[in-house]
Amino acid sequence: MNSSRLTLFIFLAFVMGILFGWLCPTYAIKMQFFADVFLRMVKMIIAPLIFATLVVGIAGHGDLKSLGKIGLKTLIYFEIVTTIALVIGLGAANIFKPGVGFNIDLSTISLQAVEGMKSVHIDHSVSKMLLDAVPVSLFEAMADGNLLQIVVFAIFFAFAICAVGKKARPVLDFLQSVCEIMFKFTEFVMMFAPIGVFGAIAATIGKNGVSILMSYGKLIFVTYTALVIFVVSVLLVVCKIIKIPFFGMLKALKEPALLAFTTASSEAALPRAMEVMEKFGVPKNIVSFVMPTGYTFNLDGTTLYLTLATLFCAQIAGINLPLETQLMIMMTLMLTSKGIAGIPRVSLVVLTGTLTSFGLPVVGVAILLGIDQILDMGRTTINLIGNCVATTVVARWEREFDDEKMRKYIAKTPKKVEEKNNFDRIKLQSDTRRNYQTSEKDSSIV
Repeated sequence: MNSSRLTLFIFLAFVMGILFGWLCPTYAIKMQFFADVFLRMVKMIIAPLIFATLVVGIAGHGDLKSLGKIGLKTLIYFEIVTTIALVIGLGAANIFKPGVGFNIDLSTISLQAVEGMKSVHIDHSVSKMLLDAVPVSLFEAMADGNLLQIVVFAIFFAFAICAVGKKARPVLDFLQSVCEIMFKFTEFVMMFAPIGVFGAIAATIGKNGVSILMSYGKLIFVTYTALVIFVVSVLLVVCKIIKIPFFGMLKALKEPALLAFTTASSEAALPRAMEVMEKFGVPKNIVSFVMPTGYTFNLDGTTLYLTLATLFCAQIAGINLPLETQLMIMMTLMLTSKGIAGIPRVSLVVLTGTLTSFGLPVVGVAILLGIDQILDMGRTTINLIGNCVATTVVARWEREFDDEKMRKYIAKTPKKVEEKNNFDRIKLQSDTRRNYQTSEKDSSIV
């Protein structure tokens, strides 16, 4: 199944899921099963794909010093962009004030789920972060889906292959074959994407109902408006600076972006996004390092949402936070939003901890629980696009971005390929006729 057809089927599944969830909510909730099966299928791809591509990218590249530069530049870019995202979230909350005039009866809100989140203790110290990045076992890291630990193991493994030299060549060739197999494996799994998308959307609408969109309308509008502002003012500008056509990239990413949006899962879109960015002109070693690392340190959509949600919770309670406190909250979230991607409902867990730290009521988190899936769809999509932009930034920074490959990939549409084939066929017929006529003329002269 080619990419354009798959994207069409995913979009149709999205529309059908909305209709089914609206018309048959009782049965639609049960469709979550198909979404869970699809996400499990994706998870079984990610670990071997990342490990193989990163090892081949580093060991095949052969320049170990460049990895240190890539890592440093990547982290610098991540920190700058996520800080801007926090500022935009803070500004959107102050301008639009989504929590002011919120008209849901707070007495009907259960705090049971939030109490469980309050009990989750996260150590945000640098030493703990570094300790958690080092895997006890590669197989345990793969089983837990800990991308950062897989990246760390793969880097050391690649270093060892380079140090051993020719004797390690069979291992490198084997992992190169694994890369090709896993990308083909990804194509097979993506055939089930429309079913997973249908299940995810149907269950979301069936559980929450269309009416929830009216109750939370202002919050949804402000969140998605802030995400769009971030895309236009940051990601678009960054692409302009590094001379990458942003809308051309979006066109290339339409399939993984639609997957991220409909399933609200970064993992669902990661394998396909990595494949697309490599075809887009970013070297394999940069894609396989930046993308997994970004899902730990560069969650643009999530960090933006955290500042917005924190002020939303304060506004619901009628608390007017001074600018100094808001800046302190932003600085806190700058640290607490890093390195915790593996925790379920991570954004709400971090939000609960932040509210508790600043003595703010956590009832807002219970309110957000009802709409979190719909908000997560938007922020997950921005997380994906932000990390894809990051790969192009690092590649351009390292002067390794392939502009010619990018232009060919953007221009490669079925219609244009068909037109080219028709042109080549007509040209071949014309050349054959001309050669025949020339041959006849030469014969007559003789």
